[in-house]
Amino acid sequence: QPQLVESGGGLVQPGGSLRLSCAASGFTLDDYSIAWFRQAPGKEHEGISCIMRSDGSTRNADSVKGRFTISRDNAKNTVYLQMNSLKPEDTGVYYCAAVLGPMCVIPYDYWGKGTLVTVSS
Repeated sequence: QPQLVESGGGLVQPGGSLRLSCAASGFTLDDYSIAWFRQAPGKEHEGISCIMRSDGSTRNADSVKGRFTISRDNAKNTVYLQMNSLKPEDTGVYYCAAVLGPMCVIPYDYWGKGTLVTVSS
């Protein structure tokens, strides 16, 4: 059964850092482009970061540019999201998603269940 499992969320103070992990099982991430989404309380899903299968290039939303970095370790079948300089508005549930192919395009094939990130003093 293919699945994605996120981990690494938690409570952090403003200005702090967290690293989220997205571990795949039942399929090989090498063949997929991977994205991170988040949903803040009372807001819609927001796509924040993506890493392409085609060339490993990345895309980030303006809201996280310069602060978040997506990376992948195909040997570990895992994708990471390094989050620095966290702000209270980064609070939300973070999801990873995988789509078969070279680009990050909808619809995504697999979704994780999410991990909660809370940025608060």
